[in-house]
Amino acid sequence: MIESNIKNYKGGWFVGDFNPSLFKNPFFEVAHHNHKKECETFPHTHKVTTELNYIVSGELKVNGKVMGAGDMWIYEPNEISNVEFLEDSDLIVVRWPSIPSDKYIV
Repeated sequence: MIESNIKNYKGGWFVGDFNPSLFKNPFFEVAHHNHKKECETFPHTHKVTTELNYIVSGELKVNGKVMGAGDMWIYEPNEISNVEFLEDSDLIVVRWPSIPSDKYIV
């Protein structure tokens, strides 16, 4: 068994092709993100990776649509991510393939 804690990882990213990583691999990335209400975010896109987002708790506005706990969505490459946190929120994010540098602020 391999044990760890989310506090050991940068930005909540704990699986992927980066260090540290609980499971280092080039195929996918996994993160747990905790965002405070009205935290600053920046619209961005990914040129290669696809990103799945699952809302564990909280409420947010995703590209103008209000979403809450249990909701999920996928961004395809080159779609713009524009998120506003209406409440403190927890998300699980999965991106594939694992290309940590594939993030572009728009």
